[in-house]
Amino acid sequence: MKLLSTPISLNLLAQLTLLIKMKNVGQAPDGHIFACTSKSERECFDRMLFATNHVYGENVLKIKKGDLLFLLNLDTDTLYGTFLARSDGAKDIVPEAWKGRYPYQVKVSHDGKLYSIIGAKKVLSSTGISWHGMLKGEIAQSLSQYLKNPNGSLKIAKKNVDDNNPRLETTTLWDYPRQNYGKTQKGSNKYAGVTPAFVIYNMIKRYTEQGDLVLDPMAGSGTTIDVCKEEGRRCIAYDISPTRSDIIQNDARKIPLADASAEMIFIDSPYGDNITYNDHPDNIGLISAETDQFYKELEKVMIECYRVLKPGKVLGWLIGDQWVKKKFTPVGFRVYECLCKYFDTVDIVCIARRSQTSNTPIWHSRALRFNFYLRGFKYLFIMRKRVDELPAKRKISWRQYSRT
Repeated sequence: MKLLSTPISLNLLAQLTLLIKMKNVGQAPDGHIFACTSKSERECFDRMLFATNHVYGENVLKIKKGDLLFLLNLDTDTLYGTFLARSDGAKDIVPEAWKGRYPYQVKVSHDGKLYSIIGAKKVLSSTGISWHGMLKGEIAQSLSQYLKNPNGSLKIAKKNVDDNNPRLETTTLWDYPRQNYGKTQKGSNKYAGVTPAFVIYNMIKRYTEQGDLVLDPMAGSGTTIDVCKEEGRRCIAYDISPTRSDIIQNDARKIPLADASAEMIFIDSPYGDNITYNDHPDNIGLISAETDQFYKELEKVMIECYRVLKPGKVLGWLIGDQWVKKKFTPVGFRVYECLCKYFDTVDIVCIARRSQTSNTPIWHSRALRFNFYLRGFKYLFIMRKRVDELPAKRKISWRQYSRT
């Protein structure tokens, strides 16, 4: 443990007095742990400003003046504290800080005695404390005391309601056992080809902010609507054959929105004519994926998506391949080839298939007996509408790591 000292300010004394009063009436301030690297730590202390990107930005907006704050250096595994929030959490308090990469910010101060512990990740993990989540008042107070006296005990954090949400994925392999998550149903498990709710959750958390407009031109049972509603995003959902009142009847090949009006688009399109979605005569799902016409119709949807999406924003397209009667059709590859005509690729994600009707013992037995493979994954193509017509020239300096 190391101790840093700085002069205490009159403004800070007032904050401390407020904290004491709050504690006396049983309103212990909440807490939050910010993360930094060795490269960004200095700017945190110089500006007395903590920040994060939009992925965790919603938590920062919950911070109130007087809350307890901590700073975790991920490189050195060092936790600093305790700081006080000198402002409410907000966006762009100092827009130029960290060259604009971390817009969700809070002003901070401390009481003149700044403590730190090394090996912080293990300590936090063992007590169930998340470094990017909100800390309830008693947990924040316990962590503050622990920093002053690491030989003492640290209160175990109870599971938060937010833990019902799926994790934010960090690899290109996403695998969840169920279609739904949390306590409320998203979409309908009974709908043919229902979209996994966690896919949409990860997309909007990564690529949108609260209040942004998300478009789903092929809404199905309305999974996108339900996820957006829970996460504070606006949603416009269309389908050629609506299944509920908040889905607007419309053909995705002609979207009735203005140019550059959506912050994100998500599509879980038909993979061919293998599923009976509805009996509408213009349903693209009535066309075989073995024909060129299927991809021509989907390309019309892509053109409309390009038109209504804002420059620099993201489209997520979920699609699977087809194997029927001893013939494999690489639907995903062909859809991706079409998408590349209009969008830049952000990444390609593999979504493990868990809930399809063929995921049963009898079908696994047939796959072995007749020597074929069941479809085990879908593609999630994450594409971005280019801001400029021509891509910028890139210069890459690879960092080499030693093998030990």
